Amino acid sequence: MSRPLVWENDGREWPHRAASRFVQAGPLTWHVQEMGEGPAVVLLHGTGAATHSWRHLMPLLAQDTRVIAMDLPGHGFTRGRPAGGLTLPGMAAAVAALLDKLEVQPERLIGHSAGAAIALRMVRDGFAVPEVIGLNAALSPFPGFFAPLFQGLARALVLNPLVPRLFAASARTSGDTGRLLVRSTGSQIDAEGVRCYAMLLGNALHCRGALEMMAGWDLAGLQRDLPKVMARVRLIHGAKDAAVPTSSVEQAIKLLPQATLSVLAGLGHLAHEERADLVAEAIATATPVHA
Repeated sequence: MSRPLVWENDGREWPHRAASRFVQAGPLTWHVQEMGEGPAVVLLHGTGAATHSWRHLMPLLAQDTRVIAMDLPGHGFTRGRPAGGLTLPGMAAAVAALLDKLEVQPERLIGHSAGAAIALRMVRDGFAVPEVIGLNAALSPFPGFFAPLFQGLARALVLNPLVPRLFAASARTSGDTGRLLVRSTGSQIDAEGVRCYAMLLGNALHCRGALEMMAGWDLAGLQRDLPKVMARVRLIHGAKDAAVPTSSVEQAIKLLPQATLSVLAGLGHLAHEERADLVAEAIATATPVHA
């Protein structure tokens, strides 16, 4: 499927569809979901995901906060391209511009995986927010020798227009999305989540956006800037994460001036999709908890 996802068709059974709207901010038309009232909290999903990733956590947080989530550029139902491309600074600037358009000044940025990196980049680039919470945060680059190899491979995949199509075709025909998620993340999620990931991964444009995002990702630069992040940072990590080892966030903790780590036993990279209740409890907890 090389056409863009169409909201009227592909979004008919999207989680929390009634909370969705589309917002024009600069060159982007964003798919935004919002629910709840009170202090604002912004949710940033990870690479290859979309707002469906928050389907369980969002209503829990909305019990006492105004929760705003969006499909990141290149992902899901958001259309257009940021001025800075799908790089870390480009994505951070685009999200900041959207929040400015919405006139939202959040109390918290909550990012999952690469979304946590975007949140910290926003703070480093001058976005004012009291607290950043990273869920299974991807903040460390691949080991030195492999970093250029990985980025070179991702760039090659983006430059070849057939690769995203082949990847998407494989995802559509294999029927193995659930097992793929378990192998790659260490998480076993519900059927609704698997259905959404299968639809996204079966779309060539969504796959291209995820690949391009990875190709332009400069986590080494972010890691150098972590000591300059003055906001409070809390990292919550699933102990069984097959994508981001706990050791990488322990390394990040040492670089961040105001940071704590909570480790949740038995959960993988998609901990917030497996047990949103436990993640919500960890978010509400002021002190680090090692479950």
